Amino acid sequence: MLAFSLRLISLALVLNSVAARDGFEYRAKHRAHGNSTLQTRKTWTLADKYQGQDFLDKWDFFSQADPTHGSVNYQDKSSAQSKNLAYVQDDGAFVMAVDDQTQLSVGDKRDSVRISSKKSYTQGLFIADIWAMPHGCSVWPAWWTVGPNWPNGGEIDVLEGVHDQHVNQYTLHTSQGCSIDTSVDVTGTLGNQQCAVGGGDNTGCAFTDSDPTSYGNPFNVLAGGVYAHTWTDEGIKIWHFPRTSIPADITTGNPNPDSWGAPAAFFSASSCDMGSHFYDHVLTFDITLCGDWAGSTYGSAGCPGSCAERVANPANFKYAKFKINYVAVYQ
Repeated sequence: MLAFSLRLISLALVLNSVAARDGFEYRAKHRAHGNSTLQTRKTWTLADKYQGQDFLDKWDFFSQADPTHGSVNYQDKSSAQSKNLAYVQDDGAFVMAVDDQTQLSVGDKRDSVRISSKKSYTQGLFIADIWAMPHGCSVWPAWWTVGPNWPNGGEIDVLEGVHDQHVNQYTLHTSQGCSIDTSVDVTGTLGNQQCAVGGGDNTGCAFTDSDPTSYGNPFNVLAGGVYAHTWTDEGIKIWHFPRTSIPADITTGNPNPDSWGAPAAFFSASSCDMGSHFYDHVLTFDITLCGDWAGSTYGSAGCPGSCAERVANPANFKYAKFKINYVAVYQ
């Protein structure tokens, strides 16, 4: 009922908003030397929109061992559906979940889901509208894109976190030659500056969001929201919008990132060549447990017992679910 009520509120806000302008619009851009010039903004055109059944029909289910060493058994499509871990609910949202029914022995792996788009993309505007995300001790969910021959094709982590943290982390993983330009205008907080992985260090470069509703339960209480990112020759910019403040141009299908203000994260091409480090990305959602990040931070996060003990009890995974409204790709 909360999600339904907030959807009605969001609809009312959209109807009362100023309509987004179609086609090309011009804006005066003030230069440092005091002159103004007219600049044409890019008009983004919808290329693909994934919603409901599309996630079952147009995405692949990954069923190999978790590369991040999580305590999960990723399910193929038929197994995920038969175990009710991947389905479309009555309101059209696609749900992917961790098994919250089976009691395990300590040390066993729990059934979960990881999916990736069959189609790959190089550059674009990507919008993910999510009603709810997984959270809780041992839980490590992510919405991300990744290229071939990791890390050579690059990885963009748009939504990622562990346990019950309240702020989202935006991260790039690349081959050698990428770092963060610290002079960029962002609302997030700068983390590690080196994007390249290697030598056993897979940290990547990152920003953390300043919005305490950008991750986990606080995100879900607001019926989620939107994560949007642009990937252009200029670099990669990422925004988060709570459900109650999604820009009208996103809702009407005429997105204008130029009007969204400073992003939470900006990985500028000034310190990372986009063309050589990012290409042919598939879109990916996954939910893993423990593993390289959530496992190593389990105790310091204030979580009870051990991560393996946590995984054994199905009651701990009632909220380990993605509920996805849609993913839209504009080019």
